[in-house]
Amino acid sequence: MKTTMTSAHGRVLPRDELASRLETERRGKTLVFTNGCFDLVHVGHVRALEAARSLGDILVVGVNSDASVRRFKGNARPIIPEAQRAELVAALKPVDYVVIFPERTPIETIYLLRPDIHVKSGDYRVEELPETPHVLAGGGRVEIVPLVPGLSSTDIVERIFAHYDGDLRRAG
Repeated sequence: MKTTMTSAHGRVLPRDELASRLETERRGKTLVFTNGCFDLVHVGHVRALEAARSLGDILVVGVNSDASVRRFKGNARPIIPEAQRAELVAALKPVDYVVIFPERTPIETIYLLRPDIHVKSGDYRVEELPETPHVLAGGGRVEIVPLVPGLSSTDIVERIFAHYDGDLRRAG
C-alpha cells in the first residue's frame, strides 16, 4: 500500500499545492528552503534543520525522490522509501512543510517556491552550488550551515556493515 503525499498532518505536499499554500501564508515572513536525501535521519540532520529554521519564519524541506537518490548514490540507496523519509522529516519540530522532488537538484522547486533563503549544510562554497544562480535570480540568498563531523547517512551505513561484518544476523 502506497503512502499518500499528504501524510504527516498535511505537512508533506506536492510542489504545486505547496506553492499555492505558501502564496498567502508567507506574506511578511521569511521563507527558508533546504533539501537533502534524509535516508537515515540523524542528529546532524536535526541540527542542520534547526540552524535553517533559525534563519526565517517558515521552513520548507525538499526531500529527494527515490529515483533521484539512486541517480547519485547508487542502486543500493535509498534505504528508506521517499514517503517514509518525507514523513519523518515533517515530524521534526523545526520543519513546517516537506516536498518530494524528482530531480537531482531542487532547482525546479526553488523556481516554484522562490525561497528568501536557501540553506545547505556542509563544506560547500556558495558559488559552487548549482542552485545559487537560481536562488539569487529569485531575489534570495544562500547560506551554508556547518555539518556535524562524522555524521552522514553513508557513514552510518558503513559503520553498520563494519560492525556486523556485512552480516546483520550476527554481531561483529
